[in-house]
Amino acid sequence: MNLPALSGDIGLKNYLEEIKKFPMLSATEEYTLANRWQVHKDTDAAHQLVTSHLRLVAKIAMGYKGYGLPITDIISEGNIGLMQAAQKFDPEKGFRLTTYAMWWIKAAMQEYVLRSWSLVKIGTTAVQKKLFFNLRSAKNRIQAYEHGDLKPENLKKLSTQLNVPEKEVVNMNRRLSGGDPSLNAPISSDGEKSGEWQEWLISDEANQEEAYSEQEEDGLRKELINESLLVLNKRELDIIQTRKLTDSPSTLEELSIKYDISRERVRQIEVRALEKVKEALEKNMNDKNIVDI
Repeated sequence: MNLPALSGDIGLKNYLEEIKKFPMLSATEEYTLANRWQVHKDTDAAHQLVTSHLRLVAKIAMGYKGYGLPITDIISEGNIGLMQAAQKFDPEKGFRLTTYAMWWIKAAMQEYVLRSWSLVKIGTTAVQKKLFFNLRSAKNRIQAYEHGDLKPENLKKLSTQLNVPEKEVVNMNRRLSGGDPSLNAPISSDGEKSGEWQEWLISDEANQEEAYSEQEEDGLRKELINESLLVLNKRELDIIQTRKLTDSPSTLEELSIKYDISRERVRQIEVRALEKVKEALEKNMNDKNIVDI
């Protein structure tokens, strides 16, 4: 499949202008094209599906700018993920291609980043990979812009938010430090330019692709959770719903009275039910080729 050329910084600028020319698809147009591809292997339909989502790939790629890798290569890898998604996309499932493709795009980009970084730098454990892809954004959310080691209070916040040991956060932060300056850092101290570096990046205003993908992502997340809850029996489901899925959770005492069992037994049922939901959620994600929620 021929896509707009992409190479070098000049190529990137032209590429971003070029992909804006491809029209976005309505739900009906997308469904029709997807069916033409699935049923008749119409390559022109597949091409329209892919090109209409190239802006989504470029938008997602900007989130991987901090790894010191050519953004053009990251976009190219994301385009491969997009094409794979378009090949497997089934419009009968009820999701838009934006939602389905997003997981393939992110997976392709993350695989490229991991291949390109030394394993000595990032490690191979699940915790290290989780930190590798999430630590920078987590630091920005709590405005932890300090150079060098993290302040104790920020370290504790990050450890809690990411659910990883503080030691792992310290190690990964040291490995990633120095690679890229904070986007919140001042552009210049001589007064010639004001503001922060992030203000000079490609526009980060919400666009249709991003807004729609976020909406679809929320819907997919809820559907996955609801599907996973189906593995529970009636009592397990009630305990999980009243303990975890409400603004006013029931106490162990209240549920022990309701089911005429001990509080410890309620707690055991809750723990086991959560394990069952987690296992079902992971299976559903694998079945749908979803990388992360």
